[in-house]
Order: sequence, then structure tokens, then C-alpha cells
Amino acid sequence: MDERVPVLDLTLATDEVRDEVEAGWSSAIDDGQFVGGSAVGDFEREWAAYCGATEAVSVANGTDALTLTLRALGIGRGCEVILPANTFIATAAAVVLAGATPRFADVDPETLLLTADTVSRRITPRTRAVIVVHLYGQPADVDSISSLAIAAGLVVIEDAAQAHGARWRGSRVGSLGIAGCFSFYPGKTLGAFGDGGAVVTSNPALARELRALRNHGRPSGGSHHGHVVVGTNSRLDTLQAVVLSTKLRHLDKWIAARREIVHRYHTELEDAPIRPVTVAPGAWAAPHLAVVQVPDRRRAMAILDEEGIDTAVHYPVPCHLQPAYRRFADRALPTSEAAARHVLSLPLFPHMSSVQVDRVCAALKRIGREAVIGVGL
Repeated sequence: MDERVPVLDLTLATDEVRDEVEAGWSSAIDDGQFVGGSAVGDFEREWAAYCGATEAVSVANGTDALTLTLRALGIGRGCEVILPANTFIATAAAVVLAGATPRFADVDPETLLLTADTVSRRITPRTRAVIVVHLYGQPADVDSISSLAIAAGLVVIEDAAQAHGARWRGSRVGSLGIAGCFSFYPGKTLGAFGDGGAVVTSNPALARELRALRNHGRPSGGSHHGHVVVGTNSRLDTLQAVVLSTKLRHLDKWIAARREIVHRYHTELEDAPIRPVTVAPGAWAAPHLAVVQVPDRRRAMAILDEEGIDTAVHYPVPCHLQPAYRRFADRALPTSEAAARHVLSLPLFPHMSSVQVDRVCAALKRIGREAVIGVGL
């Protein structure tokens, strides 16, 4: 029997960069700098340049990137932050950890992303920020949301944890709001060999505040024993910086491979009862997940499983219906709630073989055939 097709396999990507990473780690070990040091500074400069920003501040993970950005902007107790209900829970957690109140908004039924319209319905006198999530690697319409936000006196923060390298009207995500927040969790499009994150910005004052907050409140260039704000320990370690700089050199090639696989899927889905999540006009996606919406997810997953293909669901429960966040839910959000019942993630990683992609496509055709004759879907 053929081996199963996994949703994600990092083995071949790791093998591709192994020699470069080991050489970089050897240099770091010789230098003896394991927190901070030249490797971290090099990666920060490289990542800022890649994103089209002037500054990058590395942190321990993507959740900290969001939380510390909110804190650095003075957004906390008494403030509300608008965010989509259809996102990974870390977006909501960051708002609460910063002391602010999440105000969940619904999403567009085709893109499953925030729009200016869904944001406008949630603005109150206490609203201070909007977190725009570029979910699945698909950029949201930041232009329209930013125009609305500026008129309302709000700042726009990008949660780009799933959108490394994606572009909105030619500009890379992360450079479109006051700050762009990234995760480098191993499964991300640009992933470390452990946890990591970063904030990119072209606001020097914000970058200075973030550098202090991530390092126990120490200002850059100040005394090791001087703490000017209440900070935390959220630093990217040197060995992960080496991994990220190495992988960054391969990132555009890997994104191209992901885009080609998703294109193949979409081609097979033209006559099937499965709708790929729509990429908004003006967006250039860098797919992190290959997400579709299916009428009967259980049956579709069963068919794929029978064909030896693994699937996943991102995400089965919208944030406002999670037990920890129900106290912030003040209304139904029907599009997010419907999406949670119908979204399905297909296998996607840049080193998928043509045979693996062919098998997924054949299974998608089977789903379409069964729907035509009225079986299951």
C-alpha cells in the first residue's frame, strides 16, 4: 500500500538546509554567543529588508510579537481591539494578555478574512486598534481597513503569522500597518527548529520600545541593570536565528512550490462541490495552508482518508465560542461559525512530490464524482 500523504512534512526541507545550518551553528558555538549576538542582528536586518520595513525586532514567539506590540503602543486596560473570530487563538490571547478587550468581528464569506465592512460594525468609543489577520497566507484588504481605521483614529496591526512573503498590491505583508507580527513556529512557511517570532515596523520609536520590552525592560545601549519599563524575557536565541537566516535564502523558492500545488488543487476543484477559499483582488498569496470549504466535511475527510491522505481543520471552533473567550462574545458571527463547520485543510508543503499531489487531486475528483451521483456530499 502507498504511504500516506501527510498534511505537513518538514523532513525534506530540513535536509535541504542541514549542511548550511550546521555550518552556521558551528560558528555560533565557536563565538559562544547563544542569546543575541551577530546572528540575531543579521537575521533582523535580513527580515526587515525582505518585508520592506526598516526595523525587525525578534522575539520568542508569534504570540509575544502581538502582545508586546500592543503593550508598546499603550493598548491595554480599558481599550478594545477588533480582530476576526476566524483566526488561531493566539490572536485573541495576545489582546487579553496585553490587558485589552477583544472585540470579535465576522469575516467575508469568500476570503474568510476581515473587511472594512465587518470592522466598521464593531467600532466603539473604546476601540484603539484593529488586528488584521492574513490567514492561510492570504492577505486581507489592508488598504480599505486602514482608510477606515485612520478615519476612526485607530492603529492597524498585521498578524502575518501565516503569511510570510505574501503581498498586498505589490507590498509585502508586515509593512502595511504600524507593525507586522510573525511567528516562526516550525510548521510556518518560514519556520525555525523551535519557537520564534518577530515584529517588523518602520516606526523607530515603536522598535525601541519593543526591544526594551523583550529584554526585561532594558533600553538598547543602556545598563544591564537599568530597567526603564516592566518588560519580559522574549528573545530569539542565536541558534534559531541561524536557522531562519538560512531558510530565508530558500523562502521564495518554497513559496513558488506551494503556489503551484495550490493551483493544481484549484484546477481539480473547478467541477467539484468544494470551494477553495478565495484570494482577494489585489492579493498575492503565499499559501501556508490549502483551505477549502466543503458541504459535508466528515464525508470528504473519510474519502481522503480512504485514499491514504491526511487532512486537518483550521479551525473547528471560532475564537468567540472558545470557553476562555465566551465572556467577550456579545453576538453571533454567522460567517465565522459556518466556516468552522466547513473548512478543510489539504496537504501542503513545498517538497510534496508530484505523485503525492496527483493522489490528492485524484481524491478530489472522487469527491466530485460521488457528489454528482448523490453519495454523501
